[in-house]
Amino acid sequence: MSFVERLRLDWLSNIRADILSGIVVALALIPEAIGFSIIAGVDPKVGLYASVVIAIVISFAGGRPAMISAATAATAVLFGALVREHGLQYLLAATILAGIIQIVAGWLRVGYLMRFVSRSVMTGFVNALAILIFMAQLPELIDVTWQTYAMIAVGLAIIYLVPRLTRLVPSPLVCILVLTAIALAFGIDVRTVADLGELPDALPVLLLPDVPLNLDTLWIILPTAIGVAAVGLLESLLTASIVDQMTDTRSDKNRESIGQGIANIASGLFGGMAGCAMIGQSGINVKSGGRTRLSTFTAGAFLLFLLLVLGDWVGFIPMPALVAIMLMVSIGTFNWSSLIDLAHHPRRSSVVMLATVLVVVGTHNLALGVGVGVLLSGIFFAWKVAQIFRVTSSLSADGRQRTYRVEGQLFFASADNFLDAFDLSEPLDRMRLDLTAAHIWDLTGVNAVDKVVLKFRRAGVEVDVLGLNDASTTIMDKLAMHDRPNAMAKVLGH
Repeated sequence: MSFVERLRLDWLSNIRADILSGIVVALALIPEAIGFSIIAGVDPKVGLYASVVIAIVISFAGGRPAMISAATAATAVLFGALVREHGLQYLLAATILAGIIQIVAGWLRVGYLMRFVSRSVMTGFVNALAILIFMAQLPELIDVTWQTYAMIAVGLAIIYLVPRLTRLVPSPLVCILVLTAIALAFGIDVRTVADLGELPDALPVLLLPDVPLNLDTLWIILPTAIGVAAVGLLESLLTASIVDQMTDTRSDKNRESIGQGIANIASGLFGGMAGCAMIGQSGINVKSGGRTRLSTFTAGAFLLFLLLVLGDWVGFIPMPALVAIMLMVSIGTFNWSSLIDLAHHPRRSSVVMLATVLVVVGTHNLALGVGVGVLLSGIFFAWKVAQIFRVTSSLSADGRQRTYRVEGQLFFASADNFLDAFDLSEPLDRMRLDLTAAHIWDLTGVNAVDKVVLKFRRAGVEVDVLGLNDASTTIMDKLAMHDRPNAMAKVLGH
């Protein structure tokens, strides 16, 4: 594909919808960025500058068109202790270091690790994010006036009914404009964006963090930077997979990893904190018609325009309008069919999904929840494979030779069953171990074969190992001990 064709596909194939959806996302980013700044313990400008810089940079450097990246809660929560103990400048330094780590991870092809995330974990991740998005709106839903509830209801009605009439303008944008006009026209007393904090009125300045360039600084920021890089990459790559499914397109996960790193370095240099992909805003963008890099760029550029030029007007936007949009995202993000699937999906898959949801919601730590889900998936898979394993045997007519036939996968989870299948007390002259229908995967499997062979030999039985496939032969040649000097002492210990 030529440069011109790529430019058109990535930037100019959906101009009107991308610009409109980017405007909606920019408006929705403001309260989120301010809230995340408060979580990190810094001025609202830090989160807002981060959202501007990250969105603009990732639109060029990222590997997933139409995905929105900005300041996020997932990374903000990791900065709190560092800011309290050392201040803003160390946050900026940790942000830059996190970006460097992410670039290295991208070069190491960390994106390929996504293949180990099962569908159950993905479903749990999506459902947990939907719940967290809803929970984040609770401060705007508890102990508020009836007018607030009424405006949220009107906003939801607009969001869901306008698409039935026209799709020329994204319904979330209509929601913001109509509710702002109603609030101003009737003087309705509800919380507004201006109540969240002061909006910046100047461009961010390019500066290096004011920290000592020595090992002491490195040891201070390294733990936070590693955590931020890991959580940021995990959320970004999972969000990219979700957007892939929503748009029926593919993305470059390794390029996305590098792009996230570049964006975070830029954010730190311009006075912003680290961020990553945002499932909520990405959902708003896609549902509003955004499909190309232009939508992501528009979100960042229009957010900057809002802050510098229309800051006073932005302050008038009623929070019920933004809450209605986020409730729509929460409802649309949650996989409702997964509740029905609990009744007929395999129990282990349901356990993985529910465990992912519970850990993420309970800890607000996406990385921990997904880690638990992946770990459970691995354990359940290993257990299931280990059950599809058996050893049968037959005795020769003269009763002096027994052939053991192994079927299935021989690895750490099935090694004990393998060892228990042999009768070492039987008087034999020869034992034949037929591995034609088996596959040896790891050192534990190799060691199990070694133990069986050497125990029979110690009893004076001649042993033949037959039928190894090419992969099993390779690992046995490399690791097996039973034909090496002093094998009896090394394997059996005596």
